[in-house]
Amino acid sequence: PTGRPEGEYRSAQHEGSPMSARTLVVELFTEELPPKALRRLGGAFAESLAAGLRQQGFLTDASAMTPYATPRRLAVAITQVLAVAPDAEVIDKLMPAKVALGQDGQPTEALRRKLGALGRPQLATAALDAADGPDRLYVASDGKADYVYLRSVARGQPLARGLQAALDEALAKLPIPKLMTDAGPAGYWNTEKFVRPAHRLLALHGADVVDVRALGLAAGRTTGGDRFLGRREVEVAAADAYAEALWAEGKVIASFDDRRAAIEAGFQAHLAKPVDVDRLVEAIERLRAPAPSA
Repeated sequence: PTGRPEGEYRSAQHEGSPMSARTLVVELFTEELPPKALRRLGGAFAESLAAGLRQQGFLTDASAMTPYATPRRLAVAITQVLAVAPDAEVIDKLMPAKVALGQDGQPTEALRRKLGALGRPQLATAALDAADGPDRLYVASDGKADYVYLRSVARGQPLARGLQAALDEALAKLPIPKLMTDAGPAGYWNTEKFVRPAHRLLALHGADVVDVRALGLAAGRTTGGDRFLGRREVEVAAADAYAEALWAEGKVIASFDDRRAAIEAGFQAHLAKPVDVDRLVEAIERLRAPAPSA
């Protein structure tokens, strides 16, 4: 129980305009990750996911990325993420102009078939200069010969579709030292491959869950706290509250750099100098092994 009134979490289709920009947070909650690779994995996951979303037009000039990595999670928060990518102009180079028109000056079968396959058969005219709404057929030189081009507008896709593509690519590109294979949630055959078995996927855009999947997991708003000090399950109300909720209820410092600084500050006064902070952090996170089963 979270004490929040039923219905407080709103559906994306009822909140804000399609172009509204809000914070996005994505987290993959796993078993203990390799301490020596943790920082590198966290950075690669965050950078790849942000790059994928930017390439698809979901980020703005004001978007800022914050990577997170703890012994049992890889996560990233990105501000100013659009709910729907902007429409984009698309220019297709179809064929040489001399192939598009026959000796009779009429559109050839090749041009008709090409435009038909693109869903624009009405643009096949003898003038090779036709428009229909935002679509336009025209002739231009590529520097060597005249070609027929089609200029059209691709409708912006929703965030769920774009995030799914970016997430799949980010996981595939991770610099994983050694893959493990497990059955995944409610599975029998070992079909999921990752650096460690994954148990939860969190994806929030503002207060809304983004409908994506990874490693056999469906996205939600629940993450896990520290095994010994925090709550087993931490429900995150909104993306902007992610790091705060994780610390307040889960007793976990989500940022790798902030956690390293806290460890360094706590031990500098008690250990012989000089302190190798990197090795100290690795040792502490390696010692945070799973609690013994009852």
